[in-house]
Amino acid sequence: MSEEKWELVIEVSGELQANLLRNLLEAQGIQVFLNQEGAGKAYGLTVGPLGQVQVLVPEHQSQEARQIVDDYYAGKFETSEELDSEEGEDN
Repeated sequence: MSEEKWELVIEVSGELQANLLRNLLEAQGIQVFLNQEGAGKAYGLTVGPLGQVQVLVPEHQSQEARQIVDDYYAGKFETSEELDSEEGEDN
């Protein structure tokens, strides 16, 4: 059995953002492993080096995962209702 190689897709601040990305990627069929410094996790840190969480995916899914993350940050996963409400707030 060969060992799976994992690749860093993005590093984010805090578990909340990391879990959001994990759920998004898993919904697209991509395996995800989150890695955070033990002390940061134990104390619930969300800022600074100890608050950083690495989002890792299998190497063969890394390109697709990066595209999904890029699309997420570009707003491509927002619904038309969310976009309409944001436009209404601007007025």
